[in-house]
Amino acid sequence: MKHVVVHEEWCLGCHLCEYNCAYANSGIKGMAKALKGKRVFPRIRVEDGNGDGKNNITFAVSCRHCHDPICAKSCISGALTVRDGAVTIDRSRCVGCYTCILVCPYGAIYTDGEGAVIKCELCLSNQAGSPACVAGCPNRALTLEETD
Repeated sequence: MKHVVVHEEWCLGCHLCEYNCAYANSGIKGMAKALKGKRVFPRIRVEDGNGDGKNNITFAVSCRHCHDPICAKSCISGALTVRDGAVTIDRSRCVGCYTCILVCPYGAIYTDGEGAVIKCELCLSNQAGSPACVAGCPNRALTLEETD
């Protein structure tokens, strides 16, 4: 299975991956129409360095699509499942208990502002075809690679 791989040494901290992700998952044509003046809920997040000049790195946090995902095992409603090697969520089944957020060792599951959770699904359920975060990264800090 292919996964999004983060190369933090190339991350500029521009947050374009977040905007491309939010747009790709919005279901609205036109990025400005989809995002302007609205709260953005990307399925990937950029963590900024601490700014002390010593460890000032930035990197994207995204679902690692674990082989044996603790988030799916912990989901009391069965909303999180593995499909084609990717951990996916059926938002209609999510009850908003946030157990998956608590158990994810990578901090890669987020709230959508309406009670359900969201996470990277490798753009399997939208029209992007491949992860929008990878396509929109100007410095190729995100790549789609075959991993074990």
